[in-house]
Amino acid sequence: MTSSNDVRATFLDYFARNGHAVVESSPLVPRNDPTLLFTNSGMVQFKNVFTGAERRPYSRATTAQKCVRAGGKHNDLDNVGYTARHHTFFEMLGNFSFGDYFKEQAITHAWTLLTKDFALPKEKLLVTVFHEDEDAATLWKKIAGLPDEKIIRIATSDNFWRMGDTGPCGPCSEIFYDHGDKIPGGPPGSPEEDGDRFIEIWNLVFMQYEEGPPGTRRPLPRPSIDTGMGMERFTAILQGVHDNYDTDTFRAIILASAEATGQDPDGPFRASHRVVADHLRSGAFLIAEGVLPSNEGRGYVLRRILRRAMRHAHMMGARDPLLPRLVPVLIRQMGAAYPELVRAESLITETLRLEETRFRSLLERGLGLLSEETAKLGDRQPLPGDVAFKLYDTYGFPLDLTQDALRAEGRPVDTAGFETAMAEQRRRARAAWSGTGDAATETLWFDLKEKLGTGTEFQGYTTERAEASILALVAGGQEVETAPAGTEVAVVLNQTPFYAESGGQVGDTGTITGPDNLRIAIRDTQKKLGLFIHLGTVESGTASKDAPVVAEVDHARRGAIRAHHSATHLLHEALRRRLGEHVAQKGSLNAPDRLRFDVSQPTPMSPEDLAWVEAEVNARIRENAEVTTRLMTPEEAVKAGAMALFGEKYGEEVRVVGMAHDPEATAKHGVYSLELCGGTHVARTGDIGLFKIVGEGAVSAGVRRVEAVTGATALALVEESERTLREAAATLKANPAELPARVAALVEERRKLEREVADLRRKLATGASAQEVETIADLRVALRDLGEVPPRDLKSLAEAILKGGTADVVALVSSAEGKASIVVAVGEAAKGKADAVTLVRAASAAVGGKGGGGRPDMAQAGGPDGDKSAEALAAIRGALAA
Repeated sequence: MTSSNDVRATFLDYFARNGHAVVESSPLVPRNDPTLLFTNSGMVQFKNVFTGAERRPYSRATTAQKCVRAGGKHNDLDNVGYTARHHTFFEMLGNFSFGDYFKEQAITHAWTLLTKDFALPKEKLLVTVFHEDEDAATLWKKIAGLPDEKIIRIATSDNFWRMGDTGPCGPCSEIFYDHGDKIPGGPPGSPEEDGDRFIEIWNLVFMQYEEGPPGTRRPLPRPSIDTGMGMERFTAILQGVHDNYDTDTFRAIILASAEATGQDPDGPFRASHRVVADHLRSGAFLIAEGVLPSNEGRGYVLRRILRRAMRHAHMMGARDPLLPRLVPVLIRQMGAAYPELVRAESLITETLRLEETRFRSLLERGLGLLSEETAKLGDRQPLPGDVAFKLYDTYGFPLDLTQDALRAEGRPVDTAGFETAMAEQRRRARAAWSGTGDAATETLWFDLKEKLGTGTEFQGYTTERAEASILALVAGGQEVETAPAGTEVAVVLNQTPFYAESGGQVGDTGTITGPDNLRIAIRDTQKKLGLFIHLGTVESGTASKDAPVVAEVDHARRGAIRAHHSATHLLHEALRRRLGEHVAQKGSLNAPDRLRFDVSQPTPMSPEDLAWVEAEVNARIRENAEVTTRLMTPEEAVKAGAMALFGEKYGEEVRVVGMAHDPEATAKHGVYSLELCGGTHVARTGDIGLFKIVGEGAVSAGVRRVEAVTGATALALVEESERTLREAAATLKANPAELPARVAALVEERRKLEREVADLRRKLATGASAQEVETIADLRVALRDLGEVPPRDLKSLAEAILKGGTADVVALVSSAEGKASIVVAVGEAAKGKADAVTLVRAASAAVGGKGGGGRPDMAQAGGPDGDKSAEALAAIRGALAA
């Protein structure tokens, strides 16, 4: 039997032999088309090539493209499991010509591959062409030898393809396979065309026109080819089955599901096995690309897919999570062609297990409520909308899951009532919303969120550049349609790589660019109600609502922020290991140039503590271990040993970030640091580069702050320190290694000299030769300007002079370090005649000081002007003479 892998390989090999570049499947999350929720066809990654906005090093290509259709206008979710060919995930095989070959070669390739390489009987094939495309009809006759009755002309838009309202377009030709008259249905274009006898297997699009304003169309200078073959339905034909779910890949998963649940794969739960098989594929591929279940955007679509599969697993009686047990089967079937599944196996398994475990508890209660409510209803009476909303709001049942649950009994849901209940919830939320800024602005964000109906999808974990659409513009506190150059503007995008400030990590900066030279410099990114608010200035062009744009984060700045944030995690764990488990985060800042980390710690950290912590963090950095992330419930994360912030509010699920190795930490999955964190991080610890503590100090009672730098900033700090060291060594005519000893010797020598100088000044001040004593108001007064004598020595010097017996009043002034310091001492003979406090205050006023204090016999004061020592002494003379 020809396997699915054989089909894919044969297709790609044929076109590779015929000069086509084999191009890897693009991601399911499109980077070049913000209007698409998921990649839904092979041409998505080549859209800019077809329009001329991008050039590739090849003019022919072939791909096996991963596709998902489960949201927006391309939504097959409701039909999956109940029909033969509806899927949420499928592969599209295609070949493309970018201005190289055109219709004749495209038709030749298709016919040759189908009838020779795949050996399909020619009599089983027929084609359609657009009714005006006589060239295609003639070529099918010439190349394939098809008679007129097997070349069906279609006059509708089914056979005319458009990229959009404007842009490349052209007729197409579809190839059909006839399953025979045992299957009901008629050929395309007939009244019975909706039957299953004739199945479309390949669509050849001939891009030959440029669609302009309504009513205008011109030929393209270089016509192109875009084709798409649904691999699942084509594989079914080659394997001789009529149902895609009977092909090898699906059958393997279905049989594994049957074995795990004990339910016959073709029995009463046939549709449930199919739902599980299909949804496992889409869920696994999306998770492998970093899409995780959430309540917004693509994550919500993934959650709907998974929960639908999980309900069917529950219906089949699966007691334990079913989907995680089927992952190895999927990888055996598709891992060789798509190695991303192999690389992400643990993430896929853990995410599926977490989602199914959490949903199972909600599911039982929700289905109980559903059973109670339907028991009150008459036959086929609709389920009230408020009940459907309660299932959604309380138990996480998307509306389509409730509809699917009631499908078997033919019971509809009052969708209008559901929307009414949803609107009422929004009204209550609006009434309760207060926000964090001024009332008018906060109301504006609430209005926008309510109007847009969804938040911004963050793509910044996996990319720093993404195409997007402008959902809203705010300027001057009001929503606007356009914003010209020079306008300060807040931009809301449908998806963004910009991280909005939260959790201590600063918001990203960068640019938003678009058509007609549009450029918006983004200086900050904030978050309001799930909306990412890009704050910036329109530098050129005009920003317009709904315009397609490219959002690009400042790469170097983001890299520096990531390094500091990841280093903070390692720092936290190192502090706990050094100081004790009482250490807990009390605040943080992760910026491009530094990190600041506040922790509970009652005493200062010693230099030895800081040196140990710094060395420990750098050791973990040098491990260059992979930084891992996984999605868990807050309870499971804490149970696993992850650190969480006390009092912090967490949602249903959290990102848990693990760093570095610690084989003994089995509770923490063998990692050194495990924390709940929604920020961005390095891919490997080695990306941090270098960690350097620059400060430690008190913030408040029981809280200490560590400041540090990493990467280029840390390196610059080290280089500056080395430069200073070399300069100091050169000044002392020593090498850097000798510097500590030389500096210690110089310090000791200075201390010795200072002591000698102090002794000499004391002798000078108190010696007989220095006793120049004045007589003022019958008192012997010694007035001295001692220059650079340290202020701390003045009191002892004054006491020594009094003891010498040559003076009744002593006034000493020092001008050390440019400031005036004054001491006045009054001996026994002058008591009652002179007051030290009065005298020192007079002197203080002369040097710009304010007051002074002490006792009547000993007082001191000071002032900022050390150059006025003479004026201070003169003021004392005047006060004594008064």
